[in-house]
Amino acid sequence: MRMYAAGQWIDAEKKINVLSPYDGTVVDRVPCADPGDVENAMEGAVRGARTMGSLPGYDRYRILRAAADLIEARSEDFARTITLEEGKSLAESRFEVSRAVQTMTLSAEEAKRLHGETIPFDGAPGAAGKFGFTLRVPCGVVVAISPFNFPLNLVCHKVGPALAAGNAVVIKPATDTPLSALKLTEVLLEAGLPADGIACLTGLGAEIGDALCRDRRVRKITFTGSRDVGERICRMAGIKKITMELGGNSPIIIMPDADLDKVALAVAATGYSNAGQVCISTQRVLTSEKIYGDFLDALKPKVAALTTGNPLDERTKVGPMIREKEAIRVEEWVNEAVAGGAQVVTGGVRQGAIYAPTVVADVSPDMRIFRDELFGPVVAVTRFDSIDEAIALANDTIYGLAAGIFTKNLEWAMRFAREVEAGNLMINWGPQWRADLMPYGGLKESGFGKEGPRYAVEEMTELKLVCFHLAG
Repeated sequence: MRMYAAGQWIDAEKKINVLSPYDGTVVDRVPCADPGDVENAMEGAVRGARTMGSLPGYDRYRILRAAADLIEARSEDFARTITLEEGKSLAESRFEVSRAVQTMTLSAEEAKRLHGETIPFDGAPGAAGKFGFTLRVPCGVVVAISPFNFPLNLVCHKVGPALAAGNAVVIKPATDTPLSALKLTEVLLEAGLPADGIACLTGLGAEIGDALCRDRRVRKITFTGSRDVGERICRMAGIKKITMELGGNSPIIIMPDADLDKVALAVAATGYSNAGQVCISTQRVLTSEKIYGDFLDALKPKVAALTTGNPLDERTKVGPMIREKEAIRVEEWVNEAVAGGAQVVTGGVRQGAIYAPTVVADVSPDMRIFRDELFGPVVAVTRFDSIDEAIALANDTIYGLAAGIFTKNLEWAMRFAREVEAGNLMINWGPQWRADLMPYGGLKESGFGKEGPRYAVEEMTELKLVCFHLAG
């Protein structure tokens, strides 16, 4: 596929192979953009920002609504593309496409709802005769940098609200998974988006991503990815609006009154989808000493039943990781924990880029699979004695993206909600749950700003204050 900038589909002599994570075959080839392509894209985006800013909200709604319909009509093609380039199972890819349709639909509706509010200046001393209101206006040029693990829906979460708010957007998709974003660009143009309203540059993040983030013509950056890359972007960006959706090592607390069958089902569902490559995937399972053994007995068969293999096979539940080197890293972390006294309950086997769904018990808080973001198909189980210890363990991390608790005790549930340091809190389910309309974002070093079309539109607009100084 070709990349798109300044109203044209562009090729380049230097190419990047898009490889199947499952077998390493070449799925497609895309151009490797250079600094000249970045400048071309930025010049087009500046023009596009003027065009988009003058486009009525209802027209933006119609474009995004038409794009949602086109994605839905081509859902199987999008799903196969996601599976081929990213490696998740077809069932998970189809679900991602359905979510992308919802994200674009929600974004379309927000295009009709941009508004300000009146300001009661007469409530301030000496301000009689003043009448004020606010206007919400587009930022201008938005740079959207997306990760590999949801190559369609997370792009939609950036592009949809940016366009709904009247901005032009430059997409930098993950180098490993650019095809879904390029197909989304095709769909938006077919839906009637002005030619300069969007650009999609494929290439290396250290070259074109850095150049985009430093560019003074960019007013807003929205990034989803690792904590380290996010910090680097913040340091280089300068004076810009920034949304950071970064990593996590999400805990789930299992209190002694929990329904263990329901808990085991939730951990199996929220710890291993997309081979654990989800920033809110269940990673740390904090389990009451009173039910520790019973929980492991309930969890083991559910995890062992998760079939691995070719993600295009309808029977496969867990596909490969994005690259073999990532599966090797997960294997090393698990082996390191075992050497430190932890035990593998099930799994712990790697074949190429596929790492078997794994449960590691007796994990201590000083182990890497507890402290860092694993981003793989492993859950680490740790004991606790009290709700105080459980909350302290949950908070013993630099991250604060998502957390869950299982309990029937209202007091425990409310303590969890008030005291656990995370942006998304789930009661009686695992941390990996997201409705695309909700405000989504983390605390601490998991980032700042919110996604979800209604909330992202606010992040992608600026507020102006207007005051009339009226006579007498």
